[in-house]
Order: sequence, then C-alpha cells, then structure tokens
Amino acid sequence: MASSNPGSNPSGKSGGSTRGFASMDPQRQREIASQGGRAAHEKGTAHEFNSEEAREAGRKGGQARSQNNRANKALGNR
Repeated sequence: MASSNPGSNPSGKSGGSTRGFASMDPQRQREIASQGGRAAHEKGTAHEFNSEEAREAGRKGGQARSQNNRANKALGNR
C-alpha cells in the first residue's frame, strides 16, 4: 500500500508547495519581476530614487542593522 503524504513534493524540491511564485525557478521569477517593473515605468507609477533619497535609505538601513546587532549582543545571541 502506497502512503500518501499531503506535504510531499513531486518536483523533488525540499519542503513547501509546488505552487506559487516562490516555488518557481529563479530565472522565471526574474522574468516576471522584470515585466512588472517595465509595466510600472510605462504607467508612470514606478519610483526612481534620486541620489539624496538613496543616501537617506542607506543611512536608515545602516542604523537598523546597527541596532539589531546591539540588541543581539545584549541578548547573548552573538
């Protein structure tokens, strides 16, 4: 008697579903994401960072990373 496992994945990939964006191969994901980016630019809803906005975003990311590192050290995780 063959056992049926509802979580089994016939594609051979480990874990998860065989459906959806995340289960696609990375090349296909890039193609779909690229189409979305082009559509947003054509529609005029895409955001393009100017150098000041990019600088500010990088600064905020660095601050958040630094805070996370300090919090992990305080908890003894690092």
